[in-house]
Amino acid sequence: MIGKLLTADFLKIKRKGLWFLTALGPIGVVALQMVNYGVRKDYLLQQSEDDWSYYLLNVHSFTPLALVLGIAILTSFIASIENETNAWKQLIALPVSKLTVYLSKFTVLATLLLLSSTLLMVFTCAYGMFLDLGESVPYMELAKYSYYPYLAALPILALQLWIASVSHNQGIPITVGIFGVIFAYSAYVLPDWMIWKWPSLMNEWDEPIINVLFGLAVGIILYIIGMIDFARRDVK
Repeated sequence: MIGKLLTADFLKIKRKGLWFLTALGPIGVVALQMVNYGVRKDYLLQQSEDDWSYYLLNVHSFTPLALVLGIAILTSFIASIENETNAWKQLIALPVSKLTVYLSKFTVLATLLLLSSTLLMVFTCAYGMFLDLGESVPYMELAKYSYYPYLAALPILALQLWIASVSHNQGIPITVGIFGVIFAYSAYVLPDWMIWKWPSLMNEWDEPIINVLFGLAVGIILYIIGMIDFARRDVK
């Protein structure tokens, strides 16, 4: 049944612009660096002896913002599609549990964000090669800066989906998402326990993998809490 629900959910978003938004995030992040390096390439190349690492840090400086904003928009869109067509009641009327419906929504969103992270890695690598930053491409670093923020942001995804799924007014999750972007922008002053800091990969131990582990653990917890709450509520 989960396979049929996933197929149906992907069909629902086919013409809703969500695939475009999924690609727009990584394109925008790399495009900012195209402008940055296009205007002052010589200056930027003088800032570090490791051109690739410095370039990846520049790209990563915008990744958390795009990721948090993208999560807010995608989760709200997913919930709005169901609200507009009154599809929640139709879904629950099927011989399928609410838990499965919620899992399907989360899986679709996680897949879109995973695709976005993959595109970010591809676009970042392609433009880095275009800039001729060096023959030795740091593929492991590319993967880290592309997928670590995604994994660290899973609690934000779980929280935003929870709020969007139970809110009658989609202005509420969008508002929470806007505050999330502000928090992500101010990550360097946030305490380590705030989930909006984790995609920045910053912490007092200077170990990005800690943010990833926190993201996976707390993401699972928030997902379970949101799923249970969704299952207990009356269908909108």
